[in-house]
Amino acid sequence: MALQDLKMNMEYCSRCSLCKWIPMLEIKSWRYAYSCPSIARYNLHAYSGGGRGIAALSLLVGRSSYSDELLDVIYKCQMCGACDVMCHEAMELVEPLDTMRELRIKCVEDGQFIPAHTTVIDGLRKEDNMMQKLKADRGKWSEGLDVKDLTKEKAEVVYHAGCRYCFDEELWPIARAGLTLLKNAGVDVGIMGKEEACCGGRAYEIGYMGELTKYCEHTTEQFRTAGVKTVVTPCSDCYSTFKNLYPMALGKATEEMGFEVLHITEYLDRLIKEGKLKPKSEVPLHVTYHDPCHLGRLGEPYTPWKGEWKKGAGQIAYTEPQKPIRHGVDGIYEPPRDILKSIPGLMLTEMERIRHYSWCCGSGGGVKEAYPDFALWTANERIEEAKATGAEAIVTACPWCERNFKDAIAESGERIKVYDVVELFQQAI
Repeated sequence: MALQDLKMNMEYCSRCSLCKWIPMLEIKSWRYAYSCPSIARYNLHAYSGGGRGIAALSLLVGRSSYSDELLDVIYKCQMCGACDVMCHEAMELVEPLDTMRELRIKCVEDGQFIPAHTTVIDGLRKEDNMMQKLKADRGKWSEGLDVKDLTKEKAEVVYHAGCRYCFDEELWPIARAGLTLLKNAGVDVGIMGKEEACCGGRAYEIGYMGELTKYCEHTTEQFRTAGVKTVVTPCSDCYSTFKNLYPMALGKATEEMGFEVLHITEYLDRLIKEGKLKPKSEVPLHVTYHDPCHLGRLGEPYTPWKGEWKKGAGQIAYTEPQKPIRHGVDGIYEPPRDILKSIPGLMLTEMERIRHYSWCCGSGGGVKEAYPDFALWTANERIEEAKATGAEAIVTACPWCERNFKDAIAESGERIKVYDVVELFQQAI
């Protein structure tokens, strides 16, 4: 697909502005009514899903050209998919997220780069990770765990840690805990160690389609060679990439990939319900759960579509055959909550915006790298929402969310704590 292929999609936008808010019937207070961080922060229509569609169309047909202001609009977006879900909730057929993806790909093709992103991509190309770290150090997080090396032997399950968990030492205990829980439950699991590579998902969100294709081909071949039947990852970004972007890049449905893709919370929830893991110790803590965008609304399986946009009587736009629409409801929402509810002594209170209406943590789409102040502002908005529940801690299931929340709390001096579902469950075992 190219931006040109989405021209009628962009023209079909009715400018209703519903991409900016959660649905009216779901709004519980004015304070937490926005769905889109960038329109909430910058308060100009151009920074909304609909506004970016207008900008993309104007650029496509030659009514405008690149400028620093336009690049600011394009890249100050976490690519969280909230505008997509809200648009479809309003029964519209517009695909603002697809438009943004293709617009960024066009920017890269046209040489319109953000310096911070160029640095990250250069690091990715040299060291196969988004953290600008040495590839040789990728396996250090797992030292001493006595786990199968899938570059030398086979296993039914591969545990893919992801760039953030591999190189963010403060988060290593979470990655180790997830793998240890699987091993203790008798799962035949292994890792790629230092041969594990970036999934390519975050590079694609920035506009680098070539990197997604490269790592898709490399990683799927690794999985096939290792003979794995199931891919388990504790990283929500990797989960969304394996479940949604890889099938898209290969032109396949998710179920045609040749292996099952599970987030660690899905697998642990399955093991709990099978009686292979039993939480026993009390964890006396009042928490609220944050749905990561890539695990929730961006974690839906991919369904291929080949068709075209048409116009019928009265210039009504439609797709033929009917295009599958992302509603965000088929992401992973219950397994993390079921795990938390299984922990003795733990109390869970929900925030106002949850599941497919969840507010982004702020770190996605290259914003953390290029606009750290905006990333932290977005995180602080979510932290305020978490505090409003009376919870002592915000719990999530994504290392990028964890890092951005921790950074925001360190800067603001807030006392609320941040946990991963996995580390709380490990405390209860």
